[in-house]
Amino acid sequence: MKTTNLSRITLGILLLSVISACATNIAGRKQIMLVSEKSAIKASKQAYITTLAPFEKEGKLDNNQVLVKRVNHITNRLIQQAIILRPKTKSWQWGVKIIDQPEMVNAWCMAGGKMAIYTGLIGKLNATDDEIAQVMGHEISHALANHSAERMSVAMATGVALQVLQSTTDVDETQLGLAAAAAQVALTLPNSRRSESEADEIGIELAAKAGFHPNAAVTLWKKMAKVSENSGFEFMSTHPSPQNRQDKLNKLIPKMMPFYTAASR
Repeated sequence: MKTTNLSRITLGILLLSVISACATNIAGRKQIMLVSEKSAIKASKQAYITTLAPFEKEGKLDNNQVLVKRVNHITNRLIQQAIILRPKTKSWQWGVKIIDQPEMVNAWCMAGGKMAIYTGLIGKLNATDDEIAQVMGHEISHALANHSAERMSVAMATGVALQVLQSTTDVDETQLGLAAAAAQVALTLPNSRRSESEADEIGIELAAKAGFHPNAAVTLWKKMAKVSENSGFEFMSTHPSPQNRQDKLNKLIPKMMPFYTAASR
C-alpha cells in the first residue's frame, strides 16, 4: 500500500476516533478524548519528573521551608475539598513543589494532582493565602475537569495528523512516545475560554469551601492584569484572560459566601 493511501486511512481513523471519543466532565460539558484520564495521569507522572529535573539539579526546589509549609497548608485544604467533589481522586498521588524562580509568575496542576507553583507568582503579586488558594484551586480544577487529558488529546491529535501527513515510514513509528510528549506539550498549550471559565467556577468554590475568601479571586486577577500590563508572563500565555473575567468572578461571590462562612465556623 502506498504511503499516501496509508496516511489517508490513518487520518480517517483519527477523525472517526475524535468523533466517537467523547466524555462528560464534572462541569457537565462533553469533551473529545483521545487520551483517557488514566493514560493522562500515567503520562503526567513522567512529564512531572522531566519538568522538575532541571530545577532539582540546580537546587531550585522547595528551598524556603517556611514557604513550603505555607503552600502545603493551603493546598492540603484544597485537596480535601477536591476529593469530596470527586471521591475517585482520593487515590491520586497529590503533591506540590515550589520552584524558586523569582521572575516566573506561573503555577500548574497536571492530571493526577501533581502541582507546582513558582516563587515569582507569590513574590511579584505579593499574594495572600486567599489569593494563593484561588490560583491553586483554579489549577486543581483543571485536573478535576479533565482539562489535562483534553489538551493532551489536542496535542496528540495534532501531532499524529502532522506526522502522518509528513511521514514516509510506517505509521506505527510516528506514534511512539506521543503520550509522554503530549503531557509536556499540554502544559504550554493555551486553555480554551470554556475550560478557563470552568476552572474559575470550580476553583472559587473549592477555595470557599476550604475557608478562603472568595473576594481573593477578584483581587488576584486585578494583580495579574496589573503585572501583565508591564511585562507578559507565562501564566497569561496558558491562561487567556478575557476582559470580563473579573466581572464574572464578582458575580459568583454572593453564591460562594455561604460556603466560606460555613467553613470559617
